[in-house]
Amino acid sequence: MNFSSEQPKIIVVGSSSIDLVLETEKVPCQNETVMAYNSESYFGGKGANQAVAAARLGASVYFVGCVGMDPLGQQIMRNMVNEGVNVGFVFETDQEATGTAYVTTSDGSSAIVVVPAANNYLSIEHVEAADKYFHTAELILLQLEVSMKVVEYAARKAKKYRKKVGLYASPAQPLSNEVIDNVDFIIVKSNELHIVFGEEQREEILKKYFNKVFVRDDINSTVYFDGTEMKYCRNDKDKTVYKMGMGDAFTAGFAVALCHENPIEDCVKFGNEVSARVSGKKGSQTGLPRVSDFL
Repeated sequence: MNFSSEQPKIIVVGSSSIDLVLETEKVPCQNETVMAYNSESYFGGKGANQAVAAARLGASVYFVGCVGMDPLGQQIMRNMVNEGVNVGFVFETDQEATGTAYVTTSDGSSAIVVVPAANNYLSIEHVEAADKYFHTAELILLQLEVSMKVVEYAARKAKKYRKKVGLYASPAQPLSNEVIDNVDFIIVKSNELHIVFGEEQREEILKKYFNKVFVRDDINSTVYFDGTEMKYCRNDKDKTVYKMGMGDAFTAGFAVALCHENPIEDCVKFGNEVSARVSGKKGSQTGLPRVSDFL
């Protein structure tokens, strides 16, 4: 992984939330009640996770999102400012509370309920208001915790300005041909590939979208097709204790490496390394590494 002397500029359009994590002896089944032996709150949301990750890796990051006009929204914005993320186009709405997520976790397994709330109010108009950012950015990062219309519009705008676009296709939804055509790379969870791309076999999907679709699983393994052969990259040198935010960390790491003009294989390896490090601490953002960790 090589870092150029230029600081990449990345725009993240997406979600933010406060995550309440409940640690239990087991994840409850239907109609079952369990007791939590610990509860903690963390900063989260796939968009905010990616923004903080990219900023810690040395990028100049601009976040376009929406929070409620409440204390949680203020906490999220203060955290991003403290992390060096520009929040000039984080909008506030009085129509909904700030987004939240409720996570029940036990022995590496988890059940997550996301309440998008204010994230649902991020609109095309908000993205358009940030138009001046798109002129000068190198790469736009997207996820699927905001309206698909916003995702489609942001990808279309980025391509109009000939910018690179990355998408973490989570929570999984089917993608239109327009979105697939407009993005440069797509990160997908292995167990959700069929939701995003239909019932084709994994190998056929990867060959169709070579060096574009990257499939990940819970053991920090990434597979893709480089145009000649299937490539597998796995990084589990550190014990994968906490799985929250690993996909966001990989996506941000991959994006930063790509901005520094590294080969795809090195981008994947770097994404895996960033993902491995975040899994060592609780919360989606707590364990995110800094650029100084790699220099």
